[in-house]
Amino acid sequence: MINSRSRLFLFSLILLPMISFSQQTKEIAIKTNIEKVTVFREGAQIYRKGETRLNSGETSLKIKGLSPYLDPKSIQVNAMGDFVVLAINHEVNYLEELELDRQKEIFEKELADLDKKLDQIDSRKAVLDEKQSLLNANKTLGGVNNGATISQLNEALNFFETQLTQIKTEHSKIRQDQKALLEQKEKIQKQLNDTKSAKRKPSGEIEIKLKASVQGEAKIEFSYLVSNAGWYPKYDIRVDDIEKPLNIQYKAEVYQNTGIDWEKVKLTFSNGNPNQSGVAPELRPWRLNYARNTIYSKDDFLGIRGPQGSISGVVYDLSDQMPLPGVNIQIPGSTLGTVTDLQGRFSLTLPKDARSLRFSFVGFLTQELPISGPQITVGLEPDTQDLEELVVVGYGVNERNLQGRVAGVNVRPAPKMAQSVTTITVENQTSVEFEVEEPYSVASNGRALTVDLKNLEIETVYEYYAIPKIDKDAFLVAKIINWDQYNLLEGEANLYFEKAYIGRTILDVKNFSDTLNISLGRDRNILLARNKVDEYSKRRTIGANQVETRGFDILVRNKKSQAIRLILFDQIPVAAISEIGVLATELSLGHLEPETGEIRWELDIPGQQQQDLKLQYEVKYPKRERVILE
Repeated sequence: MINSRSRLFLFSLILLPMISFSQQTKEIAIKTNIEKVTVFREGAQIYRKGETRLNSGETSLKIKGLSPYLDPKSIQVNAMGDFVVLAINHEVNYLEELELDRQKEIFEKELADLDKKLDQIDSRKAVLDEKQSLLNANKTLGGVNNGATISQLNEALNFFETQLTQIKTEHSKIRQDQKALLEQKEKIQKQLNDTKSAKRKPSGEIEIKLKASVQGEAKIEFSYLVSNAGWYPKYDIRVDDIEKPLNIQYKAEVYQNTGIDWEKVKLTFSNGNPNQSGVAPELRPWRLNYARNTIYSKDDFLGIRGPQGSISGVVYDLSDQMPLPGVNIQIPGSTLGTVTDLQGRFSLTLPKDARSLRFSFVGFLTQELPISGPQITVGLEPDTQDLEELVVVGYGVNERNLQGRVAGVNVRPAPKMAQSVTTITVENQTSVEFEVEEPYSVASNGRALTVDLKNLEIETVYEYYAIPKIDKDAFLVAKIINWDQYNLLEGEANLYFEKAYIGRTILDVKNFSDTLNISLGRDRNILLARNKVDEYSKRRTIGANQVETRGFDILVRNKKSQAIRLILFDQIPVAAISEIGVLATELSLGHLEPETGEIRWELDIPGQQQQDLKLQYEVKYPKRERVILE
């Protein structure tokens, strides 16, 4: 048996190296600042800097207060100084949580103070009501048989008048004070609702273990990826005059819910997506089977396409029915999206192939819902697991094998120097980046912040486009040649024509044409008419066939002072069977596409001039049958 003295001796032997190690390794909390952020379509790369002074020996640098949404695999460190990096660890600290939004605490305290004041007002109102009731109950002067003297009556009237006047005056002031307090409470409650998404979150930490032979300065630069951030391309497209270049204001709508505010940082916007798989696809054997054993995708098989136009709606919290500001709304598979405003509302222009919307927000379950109409109301369910299931990840090291590098963490010996540049476009091998010179602050609240990227003056060919059979208005179309040199992304665009806002459109860059067409909306100064001419609309019988003719006058008037170029379309029917014959008899020099029946006119119309076109055709079919024309 081991006696107590022996056990104490063994315990001392075990404890001694631990004490020695703890004495040798000094822990230093190093403060770092965010210098710049590269915002990807989904996620962001954070660049931080910090410095401290090291003593000789081993030191553990603790970098605290980082985002809990940090991806440990993405950590890259530049360590500069006369020391060796032994290890880099990442963990999630649940004990030292990020502070709640200070403004939220202030709002809650103000609401509590207002409730106290309102309670005091209610109490004072009750006292005044009791006082007035007591006065009313003692209006009778003297006894039943004895009346009051004149002096007593005057004295009583003066007393009642004084007391009632004071009561009424104070009642009036109380009502005013109560109204003002309730209005103030309503405003503060709205502000508090706006900050309701601020939850306590655990903080991320990085530990860097160093070994220095002598005292000296240590400069640390490191970067990492975080989720719950991103940006959407947005545009303002302006045409003041069709004889001048088109102006495109390229903007980024950036949002972040990382738990850490970005204070006055350099922003770079990249069209890359580090979360997207970079593995090249490969073909697998296509094994043909009987139809009954094959599963088809109905949408792909039928060629179903989503709705066009726009969609708007409201997103709210299912737990308390309150609106959710800052919810990220995205059209899957595209760069189109937006975030909800302070009332949880949003509006988004849809491309022609949109089928669903994805709704995501920190602390709530992500939903993807089909687009079934122009309005949608979405309730998000709180994620009860939220951050509770974050895995604490640490990267252990072996000093003998490490040699400055840890699995999953890049340690580079030389600093990466960032140039101070104006807003420029950087074309990398696989992505395009926009560097913004002016520092910006982006709060971690999910609200969208618009950042101007660049202003483009583009020489443009303007044409008017019209189909009077369908719509009596002419649409202005800007045709941008060699548009791919401007690095545009698919996104929503606000349209301004002749200094007036005319609506929104989608900048569709997902095509292989050298020309990008941008519809700039209707121009009311181009008048169109398509009138059926009865003289040419007849039916007659020739042998075993019926022959019907149709004729139309198409009028185009340019009310503008300058000349315009108009591409005008119409059509004649196309026979589906050989027994029906269609013949164009008058096209006014229009070009007919026989396969589709489409007729195209390219018109150059001077200012304040009108051009008349004629469209006539005949249809022959068996007289025992019937066809429907116009």
